[in-house]
Amino acid sequence: MFMGSIRAKKMCSLMLALSFIAFTASLGFIEFLPSCSIRLLLRFRPGVPDAVREVVLASLGLSVVDYIPQIDIFVVSVSERLLFPTKNALLGNPLIDFVEEDSAAILSQVPNDPYYSREWHLVNINAPGAWDISTGSSSVVIAVLDSGVDPSHPDLAGKLLKGWNFYDNNVDTGDVYGHGTKVAGTAAAIANNGVGVAGVAWSCMVLPVRVTDINGYTTYSLLSKGLTYAADMGARVAIISFQIFSGSSLSSAAKYFVDKGGVVVAAAGNTGKYESYSDNPYIISVSATTSSNSIASFSSYGPYVDLVAPGVSIYTTIKGGSYGAVSGTSFSAPIVAGIAALMFSVNPSLSPVDVERILESTAVDLGEPGYDVYYGWGRVNAYAALKAALETLRSNGSSNSGVKDIVPPSVKITYPVDGATVSGAIIVSVDASDDSGVSKVELYKDGVLFATDSDAPYEFYWDTTDESDGIHVLVAKAYDAAGNIGESSAVNVDVANNIVSVDNTPPTVSIVKPKNKRVVSKVTDIVVSASDESGISKVEFYVDGALTAVVSSEPYTYSWNTKTVRNGWHTITVRAYDRFGNSAEVSIKVYVHNR
Repeated sequence: MFMGSIRAKKMCSLMLALSFIAFTASLGFIEFLPSCSIRLLLRFRPGVPDAVREVVLASLGLSVVDYIPQIDIFVVSVSERLLFPTKNALLGNPLIDFVEEDSAAILSQVPNDPYYSREWHLVNINAPGAWDISTGSSSVVIAVLDSGVDPSHPDLAGKLLKGWNFYDNNVDTGDVYGHGTKVAGTAAAIANNGVGVAGVAWSCMVLPVRVTDINGYTTYSLLSKGLTYAADMGARVAIISFQIFSGSSLSSAAKYFVDKGGVVVAAAGNTGKYESYSDNPYIISVSATTSSNSIASFSSYGPYVDLVAPGVSIYTTIKGGSYGAVSGTSFSAPIVAGIAALMFSVNPSLSPVDVERILESTAVDLGEPGYDVYYGWGRVNAYAALKAALETLRSNGSSNSGVKDIVPPSVKITYPVDGATVSGAIIVSVDASDDSGVSKVELYKDGVLFATDSDAPYEFYWDTTDESDGIHVLVAKAYDAAGNIGESSAVNVDVANNIVSVDNTPPTVSIVKPKNKRVVSKVTDIVVSASDESGISKVEFYVDGALTAVVSSEPYTYSWNTKTVRNGWHTITVRAYDRFGNSAEVSIKVYVHNR
Protein backbone atom coordinates (compact mmCIF):
# COMPACT_ATOMS: atom_id res chain seq x y z
CA MET A 1 0.00 0.00 0.00
CA PHE A 2 1.12 3.59 -0.60
CA MET A 3 -0.72 5.37 2.24
CA GLY A 4 -0.80 5.65 5.97
CA SER A 5 -4.34 4.33 6.34
CA ILE A 6 -5.55 1.23 4.49
CA ARG A 7 -9.03 2.73 4.32
CA ALA A 8 -7.94 5.84 2.41
CA LYS A 9 -8.22 4.04 -0.93
CA LYS A 10 -9.43 6.96 -3.03
CA MET A 11 -6.39 9.06 -2.15
CA CYS A 12 -3.95 6.22 -2.78
CA SER A 13 -2.99 7.10 -6.33
CA LEU A 14 -2.16 10.72 -5.57
CA MET A 15 -0.23 9.84 -2.43
CA LEU A 16 1.59 7.15 -4.36
CA ALA A 17 2.82 9.72 -6.84
CA LEU A 18 4.11 11.96 -4.06
CA SER A 19 5.85 9.08 -2.30
CA PHE A 20 8.27 8.60 -5.18
CA ILE A 21 9.83 12.06 -5.02
CA ALA A 22 13.58 11.99 -4.38
CA PHE A 23 14.51 14.48 -1.69
CA THR A 24 17.42 16.68 -2.75
CA ALA A 25 17.44 19.50 -0.17
CA SER A 26 20.56 18.07 1.45
CA LEU A 27 22.54 18.21 -1.80
CA GLY A 28 24.02 21.65 -1.29
CA PHE A 29 26.30 21.34 -4.33
CA ILE A 30 23.41 21.88 -6.72
CA GLU A 31 23.14 25.52 -5.74
CA PHE A 32 26.39 26.22 -7.59
CA LEU A 33 25.34 24.75 -10.92
CA PRO A 34 24.00 26.96 -13.73
CA SER A 35 20.22 27.22 -13.83
CA CYS A 36 19.50 26.72 -17.54
CA SER A 37 16.88 24.19 -18.60
CA ILE A 38 17.41 20.64 -19.81
CA ARG A 39 14.77 18.59 -21.61
CA LEU A 40 13.99 15.02 -20.64
CA LEU A 41 12.03 12.35 -22.50
CA LEU A 42 10.00 10.03 -20.32
CA ARG A 43 7.20 7.50 -20.53
CA PHE A 44 4.97 6.18 -17.77
CA ARG A 45 4.23 2.49 -17.54
CA PRO A 46 0.96 1.42 -19.18
CA GLY A 47 -1.85 1.57 -16.65
CA VAL A 48 -0.71 4.65 -14.72
CA PRO A 49 -3.79 6.94 -14.48
CA ASP A 50 -3.62 10.46 -15.92
CA ALA A 51 -4.19 12.01 -12.49
CA VAL A 52 -1.17 10.18 -11.09
CA ARG A 53 0.97 11.25 -14.07
CA GLU A 54 0.08 14.88 -13.44
CA VAL A 55 0.96 14.64 -9.76
CA VAL A 56 4.32 12.95 -10.42
CA LEU A 57 5.33 15.63 -12.93
CA ALA A 58 4.07 18.53 -10.80
CA SER A 59 5.67 17.21 -7.63
CA LEU A 60 9.09 17.19 -9.29
CA GLY A 61 8.54 20.63 -10.78
CA LEU A 62 8.59 19.31 -14.35
CA SER A 63 7.01 21.41 -17.09
CA VAL A 64 5.56 19.53 -20.05
CA VAL A 65 6.83 21.21 -23.23
CA ASP A 66 5.68 18.57 -25.72
CA TYR A 67 3.92 15.21 -25.99
CA ILE A 68 4.15 12.46 -28.63
CA PRO A 69 0.78 10.67 -28.38
CA GLN A 70 1.53 7.80 -30.79
CA ILE A 71 4.21 6.47 -28.44
CA ASP A 72 3.00 8.12 -25.21
CA ILE A 73 6.19 10.07 -24.55
CA PHE A 74 6.37 13.33 -22.57
CA VAL A 75 9.00 15.98 -23.25
CA VAL A 76 9.58 17.83 -19.97
CA SER A 77 11.82 20.66 -18.86
CA VAL A 78 13.94 20.69 -15.69
CA SER A 79 16.53 23.19 -14.49
CA GLU A 80 20.09 21.99 -15.03
CA ARG A 81 20.93 22.30 -11.32
CA LEU A 82 18.19 19.78 -10.52
CA LEU A 83 18.86 17.45 -13.43
CA PHE A 84 20.67 14.65 -11.61
CA PRO A 85 18.43 14.36 -8.54
CA THR A 86 15.32 14.65 -10.69
CA LYS A 87 16.53 12.08 -13.19
CA ASN A 88 17.52 9.70 -10.37
CA ALA A 89 14.11 10.13 -8.76
CA LEU A 90 12.43 9.23 -12.04
CA LEU A 91 14.77 6.30 -12.69
CA GLY A 92 13.95 4.88 -9.26
CA ASN A 93 10.22 5.34 -9.70
CA PRO A 94 8.40 2.12 -10.71
CA LEU A 95 5.69 4.23 -12.37
CA ILE A 96 8.24 5.28 -15.02
CA ASP A 97 9.00 3.07 -18.00
CA PHE A 98 12.11 5.03 -19.02
CA VAL A 99 13.64 8.50 -18.82
CA GLU A 100 16.50 9.94 -20.89
CA GLU A 101 17.84 13.32 -21.89
CA ASP A 102 16.53 14.85 -25.11
CA SER A 103 19.94 14.60 -26.73
CA ALA A 104 21.03 16.66 -29.70
CA ALA A 105 21.72 14.84 -32.97
CA ILE A 106 24.20 16.07 -35.58
CA LEU A 107 24.13 15.50 -39.31
CA SER A 108 26.52 12.88 -40.67
CA GLN A 109 28.09 14.91 -43.47
CA VAL A 110 31.77 15.56 -44.23
CA PRO A 111 33.32 18.10 -46.67
CA ASN A 112 32.78 17.72 -50.43
CA ASP A 113 35.33 16.06 -52.73
CA PRO A 114 34.72 17.06 -56.35
CA TYR A 115 37.47 14.87 -57.83
CA TYR A 116 35.71 11.53 -57.74
CA SER A 117 33.61 10.21 -60.63
CA ARG A 118 30.26 11.83 -60.35
CA GLU A 119 27.95 8.85 -60.13
CA TRP A 120 30.26 5.94 -59.47
CA HIS A 121 28.04 4.81 -56.61
CA LEU A 122 25.14 3.84 -58.91
CA VAL A 123 27.31 1.41 -60.84
CA ASN A 124 28.90 0.19 -57.62
CA ILE A 125 25.54 -0.94 -56.20
CA ASN A 126 24.33 -2.23 -59.60
CA ALA A 127 21.51 0.31 -59.83
CA PRO A 128 21.24 0.11 -63.65
CA GLY A 129 20.44 -3.61 -63.36
CA ALA A 130 17.83 -2.84 -60.72
CA TRP A 131 16.25 -0.18 -62.96
CA ASP A 132 15.67 -2.85 -65.60
CA ILE A 133 13.25 -4.31 -63.05
CA SER A 134 11.83 -1.10 -61.59
CA THR A 135 12.65 2.58 -61.20
CA GLY A 136 10.18 2.83 -58.34
CA SER A 137 6.50 3.55 -57.89
CA SER A 138 4.82 6.87 -57.14
CA SER A 139 2.75 5.05 -54.53
CA VAL A 140 5.87 4.36 -52.46
CA VAL A 141 6.82 7.33 -50.28
CA ILE A 142 10.27 8.04 -48.85
CA ALA A 143 10.25 10.31 -45.79
CA VAL A 144 13.34 12.50 -45.42
CA LEU A 145 13.76 13.65 -41.81
CA ASP A 146 16.25 16.42 -42.18
CA SER A 147 16.75 20.18 -42.66
CA GLY A 148 13.99 20.34 -45.28
CA VAL A 149 14.13 19.93 -49.06
CA ASP A 150 14.49 22.63 -51.72
CA PRO A 151 11.00 22.74 -53.33
CA SER A 152 12.24 24.46 -56.49
CA HIS A 153 15.11 22.16 -57.39
CA PRO A 154 14.49 20.84 -60.95
CA ASP A 155 15.39 17.26 -59.95
CA LEU A 156 13.07 17.25 -56.92
CA ALA A 157 10.23 19.73 -57.46
CA GLY A 158 7.97 17.25 -59.24
CA LYS A 159 8.08 14.60 -56.55
CA LEU A 160 7.71 16.42 -53.23
CA LEU A 161 4.58 15.79 -51.17
CA LYS A 162 3.21 18.23 -48.63
CA GLY A 163 5.11 17.54 -45.43
CA TRP A 164 5.51 19.18 -42.05
CA ASN A 165 8.04 21.39 -40.29
CA PHE A 166 8.31 20.13 -36.70
CA TYR A 167 10.88 22.75 -35.72
CA ASP A 168 8.58 25.69 -36.47
CA ASN A 169 5.28 23.76 -36.41
CA ASN A 170 4.14 24.82 -39.87
CA VAL A 171 4.00 23.51 -43.46
CA ASP A 172 7.18 25.24 -44.64
CA THR A 173 9.55 22.34 -45.37
CA GLY A 174 12.05 24.32 -47.43
CA ASP A 175 15.70 23.51 -46.78
CA VAL A 176 17.18 25.88 -44.17
CA TYR A 177 20.63 24.28 -43.99
CA GLY A 178 21.20 22.49 -47.29
CA HIS A 179 21.63 18.94 -46.03
CA GLY A 180 18.13 17.58 -46.65
CA THR A 181 18.19 18.46 -50.36
CA LYS A 182 21.38 16.41 -50.77
CA VAL A 183 19.84 13.42 -48.96
CA ALA A 184 16.59 13.57 -50.92
CA GLY A 185 18.46 13.74 -54.25
CA THR A 186 20.63 10.78 -53.37
CA ALA A 187 17.58 8.67 -52.65
CA ALA A 188 15.14 9.81 -55.31
CA ALA A 189 16.26 12.60 -57.68
CA ILE A 190 14.28 12.59 -60.94
CA ALA A 191 16.00 10.87 -63.88
CA ASN A 192 15.45 10.90 -67.64
CA ASN A 193 14.63 14.63 -67.52
CA GLY A 194 17.74 15.76 -69.38
CA VAL A 195 19.35 17.52 -66.40
CA GLY A 196 21.22 16.78 -63.22
CA VAL A 197 21.53 13.43 -61.54
CA ALA A 198 19.59 10.24 -60.97
CA GLY A 199 18.46 9.09 -57.56
CA VAL A 200 18.32 5.40 -56.67
CA ALA A 201 14.50 5.29 -56.57
CA TRP A 202 13.77 8.05 -59.04
CA SER A 203 10.09 7.25 -59.59
CA CYS A 204 9.21 7.22 -55.87
CA MET A 205 7.80 10.23 -54.01
CA VAL A 206 9.47 12.20 -51.22
CA LEU A 207 7.81 13.37 -48.00
CA PRO A 208 9.91 16.23 -46.58
CA VAL A 209 9.89 16.37 -42.77
CA ARG A 210 11.94 19.22 -41.34
CA VAL A 211 13.34 18.48 -37.87
CA THR A 212 16.41 20.76 -37.61
CA ASP A 213 17.23 24.34 -36.79
CA ILE A 214 19.03 26.57 -39.30
CA ASN A 215 22.38 25.12 -38.18
CA GLY A 216 21.42 21.52 -38.92
CA TYR A 217 20.89 20.37 -35.32
CA THR A 218 17.92 18.44 -34.06
CA THR A 219 16.83 16.51 -30.96
CA TYR A 220 15.64 12.98 -30.34
CA SER A 221 12.17 14.29 -29.54
CA LEU A 222 11.85 16.00 -32.93
CA LEU A 223 13.16 12.91 -34.71
CA SER A 224 10.63 10.78 -32.81
CA LYS A 225 7.79 13.13 -33.75
CA GLY A 226 8.92 13.12 -37.37
CA LEU A 227 9.03 9.33 -37.52
CA THR A 228 5.56 8.83 -36.06
CA TYR A 229 4.17 11.52 -38.37
CA ALA A 230 5.76 9.90 -41.44
CA ALA A 231 4.33 6.52 -40.43
CA ASP A 232 0.85 8.00 -40.06
CA MET A 233 1.23 9.63 -43.50
CA GLY A 234 1.86 6.24 -45.08
CA ALA A 235 5.59 6.49 -45.82
CA ARG A 236 7.18 3.07 -46.43
CA VAL A 237 10.78 4.24 -45.94
CA ALA A 238 12.26 6.85 -43.59
CA ILE A 239 15.78 8.30 -43.79
CA ILE A 240 17.53 9.60 -40.66
CA SER A 241 20.90 10.92 -41.83
CA PHE A 242 21.99 11.84 -38.33
CA GLN A 243 24.57 10.44 -35.98
CA ILE A 244 22.30 8.45 -33.67
CA PHE A 245 23.54 5.59 -31.54
CA SER A 246 20.89 4.93 -28.90
CA GLY A 247 17.72 6.23 -27.24
CA SER A 248 14.56 4.57 -25.98
CA SER A 249 12.31 7.30 -27.38
CA LEU A 250 13.72 7.10 -30.89
CA SER A 251 13.64 3.30 -30.76
CA SER A 252 9.95 3.43 -29.78
CA ALA A 253 9.24 5.77 -32.69
CA ALA A 254 11.16 3.50 -35.08
CA LYS A 255 9.18 0.50 -33.84
CA TYR A 256 5.97 2.47 -34.46
CA PHE A 257 7.13 3.08 -38.05
CA VAL A 258 8.05 -0.59 -38.54
CA ASP A 259 4.74 -1.76 -37.07
CA LYS A 260 3.03 0.38 -39.73
CA GLY A 261 4.91 -1.60 -42.41
CA GLY A 262 7.86 0.70 -43.03
CA VAL A 263 11.65 0.55 -42.90
CA VAL A 264 13.83 3.06 -41.03
CA VAL A 265 17.35 3.65 -42.40
CA ALA A 266 19.92 5.70 -40.48
CA ALA A 267 23.48 6.91 -40.93
CA ALA A 268 26.02 5.02 -38.82
CA GLY A 269 27.86 8.25 -37.98
CA ASN A 270 31.12 9.94 -38.88
CA THR A 271 33.25 9.53 -35.76
CA GLY A 272 35.81 7.42 -37.65
CA LYS A 273 36.08 5.00 -34.75
CA TYR A 274 34.53 1.97 -33.08
CA GLU A 275 31.22 2.58 -31.32
CA SER A 276 30.07 -0.12 -28.90
CA TYR A 277 26.31 0.37 -29.24
CA SER A 278 24.17 -2.73 -29.71
CA ASP A 279 22.07 -3.45 -32.78
CA ASN A 280 18.67 -1.76 -32.94
CA PRO A 281 16.14 -4.21 -34.43
CA TYR A 282 14.00 -1.34 -35.75
CA ILE A 283 16.71 0.70 -37.50
CA ILE A 284 18.98 -0.30 -40.40
CA SER A 285 22.30 1.45 -39.67
CA VAL A 286 24.57 2.09 -42.66
CA SER A 287 28.31 2.77 -42.75
CA ALA A 288 30.13 4.31 -45.73
CA THR A 289 32.47 2.76 -48.30
CA THR A 290 34.79 4.18 -50.95
CA SER A 291 34.92 3.44 -54.68
CA SER A 292 37.43 0.68 -53.88
CA ASN A 293 34.95 -0.98 -51.47
CA SER A 294 36.97 -0.05 -48.40
CA ILE A 295 35.42 1.41 -45.27
CA ALA A 296 35.60 5.22 -45.44
CA SER A 297 38.10 6.77 -43.01
CA PHE A 298 35.41 8.94 -41.41
CA SER A 299 32.83 6.16 -41.02
CA SER A 300 31.82 4.93 -37.57
CA TYR A 301 31.68 1.17 -37.09
CA GLY A 302 30.59 -1.32 -34.46
CA PRO A 303 28.09 -4.10 -33.66
CA TYR A 304 25.14 -1.85 -34.49
CA VAL A 305 26.12 -1.56 -38.19
CA ASP A 306 23.87 -3.60 -40.50
CA LEU A 307 25.08 -2.71 -44.01
CA VAL A 308 27.44 -0.48 -45.94
CA ALA A 309 26.88 1.64 -49.04
CA PRO A 310 28.95 4.16 -51.01
CA GLY A 311 29.47 7.36 -49.05
CA VAL A 312 32.42 9.19 -50.59
CA SER A 313 31.96 11.83 -53.29
CA ILE A 314 28.30 11.09 -53.98
CA TYR A 315 27.09 13.43 -56.70
CA THR A 316 23.64 14.77 -55.82
CA THR A 317 21.27 17.72 -55.73
CA ILE A 318 22.34 20.93 -53.97
CA LYS A 319 20.05 23.59 -52.48
CA GLY A 320 19.51 26.39 -54.99
CA GLY A 321 19.17 24.18 -58.06
CA SER A 322 22.77 23.05 -58.51
CA TYR A 323 24.67 19.78 -58.11
CA GLY A 324 27.78 18.70 -56.26
CA ALA A 325 29.73 15.88 -54.63
CA VAL A 326 29.19 15.14 -50.95
CA SER A 327 30.58 12.59 -48.52
CA GLY A 328 29.43 11.04 -45.27
CA THR A 329 27.27 8.23 -43.94
CA SER A 330 24.48 10.76 -44.42
CA PHE A 331 24.55 9.76 -48.09
CA SER A 332 25.10 6.05 -47.59
CA ALA A 333 21.78 5.83 -45.74
CA PRO A 334 19.62 7.26 -48.57
CA ILE A 335 21.22 4.84 -51.05
CA VAL A 336 20.02 1.93 -48.94
CA ALA A 337 16.67 3.68 -48.40
CA GLY A 338 16.28 4.06 -52.15
CA ILE A 339 16.84 0.33 -52.69
CA ALA A 340 14.27 -0.45 -49.99
CA ALA A 341 11.80 1.83 -51.80
CA LEU A 342 12.46 -0.03 -55.08
CA MET A 343 11.79 -3.32 -53.27
CA PHE A 344 8.46 -2.07 -51.94
CA SER A 345 7.65 -0.84 -55.46
CA VAL A 346 7.96 -4.31 -57.02
CA ASN A 347 6.48 -6.12 -54.02
CA PRO A 348 4.30 -3.98 -51.72
CA SER A 349 3.48 -7.05 -49.61
CA LEU A 350 7.02 -7.26 -48.26
CA SER A 351 7.26 -6.83 -44.50
CA PRO A 352 10.02 -4.71 -42.93
CA VAL A 353 11.63 -7.94 -41.75
CA ASP A 354 11.58 -9.25 -45.35
CA VAL A 355 13.23 -6.07 -46.66
CA GLU A 356 16.08 -6.12 -44.15
CA ARG A 357 16.56 -9.88 -44.60
CA ILE A 358 16.80 -9.53 -48.40
CA LEU A 359 19.12 -6.52 -48.22
CA GLU A 360 21.46 -8.40 -45.93
CA SER A 361 21.32 -11.75 -47.69
CA THR A 362 21.99 -10.21 -51.15
CA ALA A 363 24.74 -7.83 -49.99
CA VAL A 364 28.27 -8.23 -51.33
CA ASP A 365 30.35 -9.60 -48.47
CA LEU A 366 33.33 -7.38 -47.66
CA GLY A 367 35.96 -7.68 -44.95
CA GLU A 368 35.85 -10.82 -42.80
CA PRO A 369 33.58 -13.61 -44.13
CA GLY A 370 30.02 -13.17 -42.89
CA TYR A 371 29.08 -10.38 -40.51
CA ASP A 372 31.71 -8.01 -39.17
CA VAL A 373 31.61 -4.70 -37.31
CA TYR A 374 33.09 -2.68 -40.21
CA TYR A 375 30.85 -3.74 -43.10
CA GLY A 376 27.92 -5.38 -41.32
CA TRP A 377 26.48 -7.95 -43.74
CA GLY A 378 28.17 -6.26 -46.68
CA ARG A 379 27.69 -3.63 -49.40
CA VAL A 380 24.17 -3.40 -50.79
CA ASN A 381 23.43 -4.81 -54.27
CA ALA A 382 20.36 -3.13 -55.73
CA TYR A 383 19.87 -5.59 -58.60
CA ALA A 384 20.18 -8.69 -56.42
CA ALA A 385 17.83 -7.21 -53.82
CA LEU A 386 15.14 -6.39 -56.39
CA LYS A 387 15.48 -9.76 -58.02
CA ALA A 388 14.95 -11.45 -54.63
CA ALA A 389 11.97 -9.19 -53.88
CA LEU A 390 10.45 -10.08 -57.25
CA GLU A 391 10.99 -13.79 -56.67
CA THR A 392 9.23 -13.46 -53.33
CA LEU A 393 6.31 -11.81 -55.12
CA ARG A 394 6.13 -14.68 -57.59
CA SER A 395 5.92 -17.07 -54.64
CA ASN A 396 2.29 -15.94 -54.11
CA GLY A 397 3.28 -12.47 -52.89
CA SER A 398 3.60 -13.56 -49.28
CA SER A 399 6.36 -12.79 -46.86
CA ASN A 400 9.01 -15.30 -45.80
CA SER A 401 9.52 -16.71 -49.33
CA GLY A 402 5.87 -17.38 -50.00
CA VAL A 403 5.04 -18.96 -46.64
CA LYS A 404 2.31 -17.04 -44.90
CA ASP A 405 2.90 -16.35 -41.24
CA ILE A 406 0.07 -18.00 -39.31
CA VAL A 407 1.95 -18.74 -36.09
CA PRO A 408 0.80 -16.53 -33.20
CA PRO A 409 3.24 -15.07 -30.68
CA SER A 410 3.93 -16.90 -27.46
CA VAL A 411 2.85 -14.96 -24.38
CA LYS A 412 2.83 -15.58 -20.64
CA ILE A 413 2.12 -13.51 -17.54
CA THR A 414 5.19 -13.98 -15.36
CA TYR A 415 4.07 -11.83 -12.41
CA PRO A 416 1.87 -12.21 -10.49
CA VAL A 417 1.60 -15.99 -10.67
CA ASP A 418 -1.71 -17.83 -10.72
CA GLY A 419 -3.25 -17.96 -7.24
CA ALA A 420 -1.16 -15.09 -5.86
CA THR A 421 -2.51 -12.67 -3.26
CA VAL A 422 -1.69 -9.04 -4.00
CA SER A 423 -2.36 -5.63 -2.52
CA GLY A 424 -1.47 -2.03 -3.19
CA ALA A 425 0.18 -1.15 -6.48
CA ILE A 426 2.02 -3.87 -8.40
CA ILE A 427 3.81 -4.26 -11.72
CA VAL A 428 2.28 -6.95 -13.95
CA SER A 429 5.05 -8.49 -16.06
CA VAL A 430 4.47 -10.28 -19.37
CA ASP A 431 6.86 -12.26 -21.58
CA ALA A 432 6.03 -12.25 -25.31
CA SER A 433 8.02 -13.35 -28.36
CA ASP A 434 7.55 -14.03 -32.06
CA ASP A 435 9.82 -14.87 -35.00
CA SER A 436 8.72 -11.75 -36.88
CA GLY A 437 8.52 -9.52 -33.81
CA VAL A 438 5.81 -8.56 -31.34
CA SER A 439 3.81 -5.47 -32.32
CA LYS A 440 2.05 -4.96 -29.01
CA VAL A 441 0.85 -6.67 -25.85
CA GLU A 442 -2.57 -6.04 -24.34
CA LEU A 443 -3.45 -6.77 -20.71
CA TYR A 444 -7.05 -7.68 -19.95
CA LYS A 445 -8.51 -7.50 -16.44
CA ASP A 446 -11.75 -9.38 -15.83
CA GLY A 447 -12.33 -9.58 -19.59
CA VAL A 448 -11.89 -5.84 -20.22
CA LEU A 449 -8.85 -4.24 -21.91
CA PHE A 450 -6.80 -2.60 -19.16
CA ALA A 451 -3.69 -1.25 -20.93
CA THR A 452 -1.42 -1.73 -23.96
CA ASP A 453 2.38 -1.85 -24.13
CA SER A 454 4.20 -1.71 -27.48
CA ASP A 455 7.78 -2.04 -26.25
CA ALA A 456 9.60 -4.78 -24.37
CA PRO A 457 9.89 -5.35 -21.47
CA TYR A 458 6.11 -5.57 -21.29
CA GLU A 459 5.18 -4.24 -17.85
CA PHE A 460 1.92 -2.76 -16.59
CA TYR A 461 1.22 -0.65 -13.51
CA TRP A 462 -1.88 -1.86 -11.61
CA ASP A 463 -3.12 -0.09 -8.48
CA THR A 464 -5.23 -2.82 -6.88
CA THR A 465 -6.64 -0.41 -4.28
CA ASP A 466 -9.05 0.68 -7.01
CA GLU A 467 -10.41 -2.89 -7.17
CA SER A 468 -12.81 -4.80 -4.97
CA ASP A 469 -11.23 -7.43 -2.76
CA GLY A 470 -11.48 -10.94 -4.12
CA ILE A 471 -10.52 -12.84 -7.26
CA HIS A 472 -9.64 -10.94 -10.45
CA VAL A 473 -8.60 -12.57 -13.72
CA LEU A 474 -5.66 -11.32 -15.83
CA VAL A 475 -5.08 -12.36 -19.45
CA ALA A 476 -2.42 -11.04 -21.85
CA LYS A 477 -2.69 -10.97 -25.65
CA ALA A 478 0.31 -10.50 -27.95
CA TYR A 479 0.10 -9.42 -31.61
CA ASP A 480 2.66 -9.89 -34.39
CA ALA A 481 3.08 -7.92 -37.63
CA ALA A 482 0.91 -10.40 -39.56
CA GLY A 483 -2.00 -9.85 -37.17
CA ASN A 484 -1.70 -13.19 -35.42
CA ILE A 485 -2.78 -13.10 -31.79
CA GLY A 486 -1.35 -15.19 -28.98
CA GLU A 487 -3.22 -15.41 -25.69
CA SER A 488 -1.78 -16.28 -22.30
CA SER A 489 -3.26 -18.64 -19.78
CA ALA A 490 -5.56 -16.88 -17.32
CA VAL A 491 -3.99 -15.80 -14.05
CA ASN A 492 -6.34 -15.65 -11.06
CA VAL A 493 -5.24 -13.04 -8.55
CA ASP A 494 -6.69 -12.57 -5.07
CA VAL A 495 -6.80 -8.84 -4.27
CA ALA A 496 -6.71 -8.31 -0.48
CA ASN A 497 -6.49 -4.68 0.55
CA ASN A 498 -9.10 -4.35 3.32
CA ILE A 499 -7.46 -6.48 5.99
CA VAL A 500 -9.01 -5.73 9.38
CA SER A 501 -6.65 -7.78 11.58
CA VAL A 502 -3.90 -6.01 13.49
CA ASP A 503 -0.21 -6.62 12.73
CA ASN A 504 2.38 -5.49 15.26
CA THR A 505 5.32 -7.38 13.72
CA PRO A 506 7.87 -5.22 11.87
CA PRO A 507 9.06 -6.20 8.39
CA THR A 508 12.28 -8.07 7.66
CA VAL A 509 14.76 -5.90 5.77
CA SER A 510 18.36 -6.25 4.61
CA ILE A 511 20.75 -4.49 2.24
CA VAL A 512 21.79 -7.00 -0.40
CA LYS A 513 24.15 -4.69 -2.26
CA PRO A 514 26.61 -3.07 -1.60
CA LYS A 515 28.12 -5.04 1.24
CA ASN A 516 29.12 -3.37 4.52
CA LYS A 517 32.47 -1.51 4.48
CA ARG A 518 32.92 -1.91 0.71
CA VAL A 519 34.41 0.73 -1.59
CA VAL A 520 31.91 2.25 -4.06
CA SER A 521 32.17 4.77 -6.88
CA LYS A 522 30.23 6.42 -9.70
CA VAL A 523 26.57 5.25 -9.79
CA THR A 524 26.00 2.43 -7.30
CA ASP A 525 22.78 0.41 -7.05
CA ILE A 526 21.52 0.00 -3.49
CA VAL A 527 19.57 -3.27 -3.60
CA VAL A 528 17.26 -4.09 -0.68
CA SER A 529 15.35 -7.22 0.32
CA ALA A 530 12.18 -6.54 2.34
CA SER A 531 9.27 -8.77 3.29
CA ASP A 532 6.28 -8.88 5.61
CA GLU A 533 3.18 -11.06 5.92
CA SER A 534 0.89 -8.07 5.37
CA GLY A 535 3.01 -6.71 2.51
CA ILE A 536 5.57 -3.92 2.18
CA SER A 537 4.12 -0.46 1.65
CA LYS A 538 7.38 1.37 1.00
CA VAL A 539 11.15 1.35 1.47
CA GLU A 540 12.99 4.57 2.30
CA PHE A 541 16.63 5.14 1.37
CA TYR A 542 18.82 7.44 3.50
CA VAL A 543 22.40 8.60 2.93
CA ASP A 544 24.05 10.08 6.02
CA GLY A 545 20.62 10.52 7.59
CA ALA A 546 19.11 12.41 4.63
CA LEU A 547 16.15 10.84 2.84
CA THR A 548 17.10 10.48 -0.82
CA ALA A 549 14.44 8.22 -2.33
CA VAL A 550 11.29 6.22 -1.60
CA VAL A 551 10.38 3.06 -3.53
CA SER A 552 6.98 1.46 -3.05
CA SER A 553 7.10 -1.73 -5.10
CA GLU A 554 9.60 -4.41 -5.97
CA PRO A 555 12.43 -4.34 -6.91
CA TYR A 556 13.51 -2.17 -3.98
CA THR A 557 16.50 -0.59 -5.68
CA TYR A 558 17.91 2.93 -5.72
CA SER A 559 20.68 4.10 -8.08
CA TRP A 560 22.90 6.33 -5.94
CA ASN A 561 25.19 8.77 -7.72
CA THR A 562 28.16 8.74 -5.35
CA LYS A 563 29.63 11.81 -7.07
CA THR A 564 27.07 13.90 -5.17
CA VAL A 565 28.98 13.32 -1.91
CA ARG A 566 32.60 13.72 -0.84
CA ASN A 567 35.09 10.86 -0.91
CA GLY A 568 35.21 9.04 2.41
CA TRP A 569 32.96 7.02 4.71
CA HIS A 570 29.17 7.39 4.41
CA THR A 571 26.24 5.66 6.07
CA ILE A 572 23.46 4.05 4.05
CA THR A 573 20.24 3.37 5.94
CA VAL A 574 17.10 1.72 4.57
CA ARG A 575 13.78 1.64 6.40
CA ALA A 576 10.94 -0.69 5.35
CA TYR A 577 7.28 -0.17 6.31
CA ASP A 578 4.50 -2.73 6.26
CA ARG A 579 0.84 -2.01 5.55
CA PHE A 580 0.12 -1.34 9.22
CA GLY A 581 2.85 1.23 9.65
CA ASN A 582 5.34 -1.05 11.38
CA SER A 583 8.89 -0.35 10.34
CA ALA A 584 12.36 -1.83 10.54
CA GLU A 585 15.68 -0.42 9.42
CA VAL A 586 19.23 -1.51 8.74
CA SER A 587 22.41 0.48 8.11
CA ILE A 588 25.80 -0.12 6.55
CA LYS A 589 28.90 1.99 5.99
CA VAL A 590 30.59 2.33 2.60
CA TYR A 591 33.68 4.16 1.48
CA VAL A 592 33.14 6.46 -1.54
CA HIS A 593 36.16 6.80 -3.81
CA ASN A 594 35.79 8.75 -7.06
CA ARG A 595 38.79 9.90 -9.05
